[in-house]
Amino acid sequence: MTLPPPLDQYALLRGLRFHYREWPNPGRPPLVLLHGFTGHARSWDTFAAAMQPQFHLYALDQRGHGESAWADDYTADAMVEDLRAFAQALRLERFALLGLSMGGRNAYLFAARYPGAVERLVIVDIGPEVHAAGAARIQSGVRAPDIFASPEEAVERALRANPNADPAEARRRTLNNLLLLEDGTWTFRYDRAFRDGTRPISRPDPEASWRELAKIAAPTLLVRGERSDVLAPEVAARMAATIPDCRLVEVPGAGHSIPLERPQGFLEAVRPFLLG
Repeated sequence: MTLPPPLDQYALLRGLRFHYREWPNPGRPPLVLLHGFTGHARSWDTFAAAMQPQFHLYALDQRGHGESAWADDYTADAMVEDLRAFAQALRLERFALLGLSMGGRNAYLFAARYPGAVERLVIVDIGPEVHAAGAARIQSGVRAPDIFASPEEAVERALRANPNADPAEARRRTLNNLLLLEDGTWTFRYDRAFRDGTRPISRPDPEASWRELAKIAAPTLLVRGERSDVLAPEVAARMAATIPDCRLVEVPGAGHSIPLERPQGFLEAVRPFLLG
């Protein structure tokens, strides 16, 4: 059976214009995908194409990212309510939810606060406590030079920044994250406020987040990269013990950005769980 091609869609949610990418498969259960900090909906192209035979997929550009509008409020609470508005606008009463890093935090908070909406939950390499080394690396990357003479220069710099990345995935992720400026140079699409620190992504209080995790009702898969510098092994183990129905898997050879670094390993870890 030939499946429909992906569609780029837009929605007005809570006063902001959002972009999302949809991989249609009418009649199949919905699966919503949330990218990480500085990521975008197209980060999920490879994974979504592999899952489309079994699911009707939606990848949301979260506020300040991709083609969605920039905002004044980048708290996790605001992003959780964006997701609620998105589900309501698309009439998704119950769906599987998968989030990476920042998107994973938003996903587990949503699942804790709106348990009736989430059929299954996948949390990818994030927890209430972030390892200091990983946080420092991410901030350093955001503040690196972000003006490029060409898209190829941006791709080359991305590969130097993460030599563990799958080259094809790094190219796709970078090219779909670029914006052409009036002077002919290129920069990233995400909000410049992330780069200069004027409106950073705020992290919820860790102890409050631990309490939220205990409220999650959906079967949950926690995915950790074997080499992750963000989700420490002891934090992952505590999460697996705190979430009522949770199992933990590690993807060999992957750091924090598991779908970028080991796309096939990520698919093999996640697909059996989502299919139940």
